[in-house]
Amino acid sequence: MRKQPWPTAVTYLEEMFMERVARVSEIIAASPINFEDAIKAGFERANRTLRGVTGMRVLEQRVAVDHGEITEYRVRMEVIFVLET
Repeated sequence: MRKQPWPTAVTYLEEMFMERVARVSEIIAASPINFEDAIKAGFERANRTLRGVTGMRVLEQRVAVDHGEITEYRVRMEVIFVLET
């Protein structure tokens, strides 16, 4: 049987409903600037290490204080990524 050079509706539906399994890892990231930069730093680091990152969820935000001043913004996040087949 000759393979078609383009996907058919059936192959598209098969790929769409393929089983996928994801994993969740928890990370903590920090920035001296703000929470948004802490989130970006965490995302960039996770994206360098993990393949297939599909999302993140911020679980907690905290600040470090020294002598009455905020010195660091910290976020605890879940990183969701799809496991390879």
